[in-house]
Amino acid sequence: MTIIYKTTLPKKESFFQLYSTTGWNSNGIYTEDVLHKAIKNSWYFISCYNHEDLIGFGRVISDGVYQTFICDMIVHPDYQNRGIGSKILTLLTEKCQESGINWIQLSCAKGKVDFYKKFDFQERPVDGPGMYKFM
Repeated sequence: MTIIYKTTLPKKESFFQLYSTTGWNSNGIYTEDVLHKAIKNSWYFISCYNHEDLIGFGRVISDGVYQTFICDMIVHPDYQNRGIGSKILTLLTEKCQESGINWIQLSCAKGKVDFYKKFDFQERPVDGPGMYKFM
């Protein structure tokens, strides 16, 4: 297995396939084109490949000054628990730090809190939860 981390945009078909492994698009709202446009508009991203196959991805949405949000942290199920997600998260946070951004936010999938805690992320306090609206 040859794992390579790149800061290049993955092909839309490859990203759509990887994204589909998460179940986040089970209702079929997002097309290949929509998801590709979303990741293309990111401030920074890491694509992870085993040879030519996209097996991991993570991205940062940011104003480049102080607001930063890590999203779409994905590792293909066949490659999980091999340190790939850890490497992607490390590369994303290093880029933020190099850019002088100290406030990094994220939402994590159910059951992934302990993964992020290993990287010193903290849960929001009960009296200061985040909010969202889906339309």
